[in-house]
Amino acid sequence: LIHFYKRTSVDYGTEECSFTIRPDFAGKFKPMQVKELIATTLNDTLGGRLYDPNKVSNWSKSIADSVKSQVKTLGYDRYKIVVEVVIGEQRGEGVRMGSRCLWDSDTDNYASEVYMNDSLFCCTAVFGLYYY
Repeated sequence: LIHFYKRTSVDYGTEECSFTIRPDFAGKFKPMQVKELIATTLNDTLGGRLYDPNKVSNWSKSIADSVKSQVKTLGYDRYKIVVEVVIGEQRGEGVRMGSRCLWDSDTDNYASEVYMNDSLFCCTAVFGLYYY
């Protein structure tokens, strides 16, 4: 049994593929820009406030929503933005915060900022994860 295949060529013209796998340098997540946004938001939201366990939940949601909406205005197309906010009472004790994430070190990045006053502390982290 013999099979014959006929090869045909198709002319696609001079069109170029517009699909990109990785963002260009201008489109990459920039931690310093995001860190400035976080610091401004934390100072505006928590400046002069005392720790109140009944209000902390609303403050953390407000900070996360505000930071996320501001980061989205920076134009990071095809990035998933994740914001983590932790607020606690300042008692003179040490606190460590850690996160784990599976990511591509060429495209993904994060920015974090810590706010402290005599009554409370707030750790905020923003992760920018690129969609392929």
